[in-house]
Amino acid sequence: MYLYLKKNNSDEKIVYQNDERTRLQTELDSLEAQIEQVNTSKVRMSSELQGKNDSLRAKIKTLRSDLAKGKLTVEELEKAQEDVKQLRYFVTKYTADIEELRKENINLTTERDTLKTNLTTVSAKASDLEKQNQDLNTKVQVASALKVGEASVVGYKVKSNGKESDETKAKNINKLKINFTVASNAVATKGSHDIFIRIIDPVGNLITTNDSGTLNADGQELQYTYKTSIDYKDDGAAYVVDWLYNQPFQKGTYTVVLYADGYTMGRTGVLLK
Repeated sequence: MYLYLKKNNSDEKIVYQNDERTRLQTELDSLEAQIEQVNTSKVRMSSELQGKNDSLRAKIKTLRSDLAKGKLTVEELEKAQEDVKQLRYFVTKYTADIEELRKENINLTTERDTLKTNLTTVSAKASDLEKQNQDLNTKVQVASALKVGEASVVGYKVKSNGKESDETKAKNINKLKINFTVASNAVATKGSHDIFIRIIDPVGNLITTNDSGTLNADGQELQYTYKTSIDYKDDGAAYVVDWLYNQPFQKGTYTVVLYADGYTMGRTGVLLK
């Protein structure tokens, strides 16, 4: 009877131990799967969370090693179950920490995207404002440019004694007098303004001399015949530009174009017989 009871008790312990090992193995599989699921969430962990993750994996590895040896007593199995309960608690808390971190990352990503959108909107508005400002500056420049009110050209013959008289015959003319007024302009800058003059002969060729040069007007680079300046006061004053030419004038119409402040100021002409 003694031997029977002893054997029966021993069998029960073996069955109990086998059941506990199986349960412990299942718990470890579940914990490891939970940790693996957290690790595959692609959440960037802090150094503290990464250390906790490594510690949990090491503890599970140790328990698996002990189970594989098959030498755990009933007391050791019970102790292992307590360890597993602690692991379960830590894994649950660890999972909650990771979930909280994931939510924070989502919020940060949302805030970042919002900032990007706002930045794009602000940049677009800034570009629009810059373009509007450039357009406004262009309009101001156009509006402030001097324009001819009235203009005329008269041929003159300058005698050796310095006396001059107006002349219409091309062969007798050696000077042109360009007369013009400037239209009233409240936004134009008062003071000195450079005036560029292009004189085109009856054939259509631009007349150039040693005093000629280039200017930028109406968005293009042009060559001019003569350059002078006027003192603009917006008072309706008339201006006269004398242009001497040491070459014979041809019969036909000479065209005179005036430029100021980067734009065409006006044009006039004269017919020489």
